[in-house]
Amino acid sequence: MSAALLVLLLLWVPGLIFGAAIRLRGWVLAAAAPALTYGLVSLGGLLLGKLGFSWTLVAFGVWTLLASAVLLLVTTLIQRRWPVLPDPDDKISRNGHLVVAAGLTIGLAVGAITFLRGIGTMNRLAQDWDAPHHGNLVRWLAEHQTSLVSTAGTISNQPENTSYFYPSTYHELLALLLDKVGITLPEVLNAGALSTVLVWPVGIAAMGLAWKLPARVVAFAAAVSTWFSPFPYDSLWRGPLWPYVAGIALLPAVLALAAYLVRPRGITGPVAFALAVAAVVGLQPSLAFIVAGLVGIIFLACVFRLVPIDWKRAWPSLVGVVVLGGLVAVPLMLPSMGAASGVAAMVWPSEATPAGAFGQMLTFSGVAAFPQWWIGLPALLGMIVMIKRGQMLWMVGVWLAFGGLYAATVSLEGRVIQKLTGVFYNDHWRLAVLLPLPGAIGFGVAVVAVGTWLVNRYRDRVPALARTPWAPVAVSVVVFLLISLVSGAYIGRNSARLGQAYNDGPVVSEAEIAAYRWLGERVRPGERVLNDVFDGSAWLYAVAEVEPVEWTFYGTPEGSPNNYLVRNLNKINTDPEVREDLNELKVRYVIIGKGYVRVEKQLTPGLANLDAIRGFRQVFKNDGATIYEIEGQENVVDLAETTADR
Repeated sequence: MSAALLVLLLLWVPGLIFGAAIRLRGWVLAAAAPALTYGLVSLGGLLLGKLGFSWTLVAFGVWTLLASAVLLLVTTLIQRRWPVLPDPDDKISRNGHLVVAAGLTIGLAVGAITFLRGIGTMNRLAQDWDAPHHGNLVRWLAEHQTSLVSTAGTISNQPENTSYFYPSTYHELLALLLDKVGITLPEVLNAGALSTVLVWPVGIAAMGLAWKLPARVVAFAAAVSTWFSPFPYDSLWRGPLWPYVAGIALLPAVLALAAYLVRPRGITGPVAFALAVAAVVGLQPSLAFIVAGLVGIIFLACVFRLVPIDWKRAWPSLVGVVVLGGLVAVPLMLPSMGAASGVAAMVWPSEATPAGAFGQMLTFSGVAAFPQWWIGLPALLGMIVMIKRGQMLWMVGVWLAFGGLYAATVSLEGRVIQKLTGVFYNDHWRLAVLLPLPGAIGFGVAVVAVGTWLVNRYRDRVPALARTPWAPVAVSVVVFLLISLVSGAYIGRNSARLGQAYNDGPVVSEAEIAAYRWLGERVRPGERVLNDVFDGSAWLYAVAEVEPVEWTFYGTPEGSPNNYLVRNLNKINTDPEVREDLNELKVRYVIIGKGYVRVEKQLTPGLANLDAIRGFRQVFKNDGATIYEIEGQENVVDLAETTADR
């Protein structure tokens, strides 16, 4: 768990320093700190990389302190010229803080327990499609001490692409700790995912308080925030979509900072919000559209006076955040434009009927065979109560807008749906992650409303209730405990969903990892290892710092030496091009893994029956993998260098 602690410290401490410098305080500072840290990574990584600085903990620390010092000076000068008056409505009692802290503790505990039960051990690798790419990118940035993802085209089988792009803020942060004080790659990846789970309830708490919800409502919302399947668990096993999930986890904090724009406090709001936008965009550019949608809904609520706002007081902050947000977001988003058409072209089949999708929306359950009734129905009741009371109506709008878009996407197909969801890979799972945001708030409102209603309903029959001011809170707690008991906080359900992608295989097992490490001790600098496309050997580089011929499950382009070798290796004695490609790619070893990333995949024909072919000597074998040394390739690196010199 030391890896998890170090990742949490790295995620929170820089943001706390910067946030304190720009005068953020209290719950909003605690929640915004990870967003500010990721923002510092996004902007600092781009700036330091362009200036030629190595990407190290020291460089990032100096950048953080320098940026914090400059903004502290700027904020202080502006505050002296235009003092910010305190908002008396922001005062929360000591008991209120304790109540919120209690609820937050429950949410954090449930999230941590569910995650750790789901993955089994911090040393286990995720088994789904995207995982090795994330691991390879973290390894590449750490090994090359760079924050420029444009240098990493090799890991996507694009070695000649000097304009390669992939959202890398998440990987840049984790790269700072990889192999430090014994932190292994599986540990740093799992610690990063765990930190995402823990960021979410802190943000829910801060957002609720920033938008003036009662402390007891916020407490129940924070407590239940880690019980929903759509976020964070479904996107941690499916994909896994680690950078996207990390960005979604920041949204409550971003919405808390949005309150600083509606009720301005000098430049604190615009600066913090703009840096948080840089974080979200750096983690996954498509999230800029979600942020725009959320802010747009709040803006409409202000226009229609559903949210109190003094336009004369607020307009400088609103203009400021548009300018600052554009300055930080545009440089981060421009590199992603080249991949936009490929993203929008993705098509996923529907997974529900329209009626079923509507039910998933109403119960905040996402793609699931069995809805989360015990928290979904209270959350739905909370939405109804909020509408009736006119309370936080913009959050109801968030639920209707994004929940409705999810329901349409999961149940319908067609050109219109594809246009609306193109920036999200047309993937309804990426929209389902937003259901728990209004769901948690709705649940908190409902539990408090039911507790209050029960007290009022039975006040005459139980006189003691009338004399106890804490009676509504106590009854609400009882209601919450009953829901907890019957639902088990959905720990079993969610850990099982998460655990389906965290097993000892089949894609990459402990036995296969042992084979990778065997190669890591023997492969010489400059050599590559020939591997199959669909087995777990895409992890070779991330785990053992051995460069494979096939870096991803997508394979290499047809016509490339890499692709030709994989398809024709067993023709080594009859096809001269095979030997030529082996020499060009500097290949001495071949590894054949046991498991595959999809059940319908199988061994590429060109790698079959190597035992029966002259020229392949088996040098390693265990339950997960077999490794062959190719005769005549013992001096392939020296031969390639000699040829190059000539």
